[in-house]
Amino acid sequence: MILSDFIILRRPVPRKCYERYAYILDYLPYGYPYPYTSTTRVRRGQPIAQAIGEDYFMLLELEPLRGISLAPRERVYVVKDFSDKIKRVIRRLTYDELTSTAKAELPTVLEMIVEAKEKFFVDFFNKASSLTKKMHELELLRGIGKKTLWRILEERRKKPFESFKDLQERAKIPDPKKLIVERILEELKGGQKYYLFVIPITSTQSKQ
Repeated sequence: MILSDFIILRRPVPRKCYERYAYILDYLPYGYPYPYTSTTRVRRGQPIAQAIGEDYFMLLELEPLRGISLAPRERVYVVKDFSDKIKRVIRRLTYDELTSTAKAELPTVLEMIVEAKEKFFVDFFNKASSLTKKMHELELLRGIGKKTLWRILEERRKKPFESFKDLQERAKIPDPKKLIVERILEELKGGQKYYLFVIPITSTQSKQ
């Protein structure tokens, strides 16, 4: 699996992608409950955090620095040797490897990220294009059918959308933020033909 097989993000994507900031989904001060741990990179009883990156939506397994406690929804800098809370990124995780707590926190954290990056996602609505003769990128968002698609395209021809509120009012669609969050969740679970926002995990990308 290589990145060129997918539609990924509306910006240049480096061959090796690294997250700078991530949001904590779950913090386990005593490590995973045995025998949950499925990787030899984690010592039994070692403090662990599960998080999601804010740029490429990578699900990450983190090792905190000694004596550091983390809280769900906390934003942390994860670049090795420069973080004041994270010792290292151990590896990338799949959705199925998340704890039940991490899965429960994920939708809320995604809403936080999407809200903070509103300009980026509004720009997606302004620039999204056709995937095939019969399929448009916007139709990958649940709830956007042909009628809604044409209304969005017509409105953005008149004037680019400026905010989620502007998009919702002029295109008459449900909450755009929730549509994006739902799509990101689908992509995180894997098995998609097209990826708009998430860098799909591959066998060579298990470690950041």
